[in-house]
Parts: sequence; structure tokens; C-alpha cells
Amino acid sequence: MAQMTTKQYLTNIQKGIETELAENIKAIPEGFNRQRFALNCVAVLKEKLKDWNGIEPSSIVATFAKGAYLGLDFFNGECYAIPYGGAVQFQTDYKGEIKLCKKYSKNPIKDIYAKNVRNGDLFEEKIEDGKQTITFKPVPFSNEPIIGTFAVVLFKDGTMIYDTMSVEEIEEVRNAFSKAKNSKAWEKTPGEMYKKTVLRRLCKLIDLDFDVKQQQAFNDGGDFSFDDRVVEEAPVVEEVKDVFVEAEKQGNPTAEAPVQDAEFLDITKE
Repeated sequence: MAQMTTKQYLTNIQKGIETELAENIKAIPEGFNRQRFALNCVAVLKEKLKDWNGIEPSSIVATFAKGAYLGLDFFNGECYAIPYGGAVQFQTDYKGEIKLCKKYSKNPIKDIYAKNVRNGDLFEEKIEDGKQTITFKPVPFSNEPIIGTFAVVLFKDGTMIYDTMSVEEIEEVRNAFSKAKNSKAWEKTPGEMYKKTVLRRLCKLIDLDFDVKQQQAFNDGGDFSFDDRVVEEAPVVEEVKDVFVEAEKQGNPTAEAPVQDAEFLDITKE
């Protein structure tokens, strides 16, 4: 069998994604543009094609599909497909987590955010008459070391919940349970990973209205998962069916179908 060209390979991936989403149409958010999403995924692959060598195409397709189930966009950094250790991992970003909480919380959210606390900042927790409050006054433009992180969700009914972790706690979780503790994200942007870690734990306290596939994708999207404050290692790659076999039933997936060049497309609009 002749070796596939790059164009044929990318076309296979595109058709595989389209087939996977078509077969799971009920799991896709309403108004989600599946065709544009598939093209966006192909563009992500084209940016660093060599990083995907040796990874099963069906695993790549399944990973990209998780973003579609949650309605997240790989292009604008709401989630990522990360080649790592011969496999591919799905991870949500900090802003993707916020988007999901705002969209799927059963109790409507007014605001949700996470902040890093640096040495010299004022951070206080209080409970007065059964009402919890926090006070945070950061030193402007401080480059002092981060000593902890907190996340807050404010609901439209006036209630709030929050969570805190010290840097030592976060690093302990990272070293013991992270799927990729030495990844570029942890090495280059630790502050963002600190915020994502605490926000992910706070999400366990928010009642999110996910269906089965969305819940699985959300669980897989964490660098690790929290369950009642106990950290459990999340699976790296799930067993998937060969979507290209299914694609072949609908036509020749290796045909020279057009694959658009990388460009940013809004997947939330038809």
C-alpha cells in the first residue's frame, strides 16, 4: 500500500472527526458548527505536524471530539490536544473552564475567576453570622513569589462559594498526580496552571448540567481530577473505535478532498 501524502492524512483526520460527530450528534451543543470545527482541528494539526508522528489517527479524532462535546474551541485556546509520550491528551484551559461553568451551571453564575496571591498581598477569609467573605488587596504590579491561589464563583442569587490552595498544596498535587507535570504549560506558565488547578477543584462544588459524554470529556480535560478533595489520576487515553472504518463506509477517506489552510473560524456560528 502506498504511503499517504500529508494532504491525504489530514483529509482522513477531517473526515474521521466529521464521522465521529455525526454519529454522536445528540452530544453536540445546539448551534455548534461541526464542519468548521473539523477544519479548525486540521489547522491545529498542520501547525506542528511532526509532533503527531506515531499517534493513532483514531486517538487523535477521539481527542478532538471531546472539545466538540463541550463546545470548546482549540484555536482560541479554550482547550488543547497535546501529543505527549506517544499518546495524545485532551486538556481544557483556564478560560475554557470558566466558559463551561458559566454555560452549564444549574445555578446561574454572575462571575467566576481565580487569582494568585503573592508575597505581600493582603488575603483574608472571614465567616460572620454564618456568611463567608474574602478580602483580597494585591500589591500593584508585584513580581513577588506566588504563595497561594484562590478561586471564587458568584451566583446571580447573591450566594458565593470559593476555594483556596497554597503553592505547596498545588505542587504536591502536581508532582504526585499530574498527567504531564513537566509539560511546557507547567514550566512556562505556572501561575496559569495554579489558577486552573484551584478552579478545577472549585468546579466540584458547582452543579454542572453535563450529559454523559460531556462529563467524560470534562473529566479527561483536567491535568488531574478532584473527587471530594481526594486527587485521582485521570486516564490518559481511552479505548476508541476506528472511525476511519466508519468513514470508509461513506466514501473513500483518502480521496483528494480539499483541506483548507489554517485560519481562525468561529465555530459557534453557522
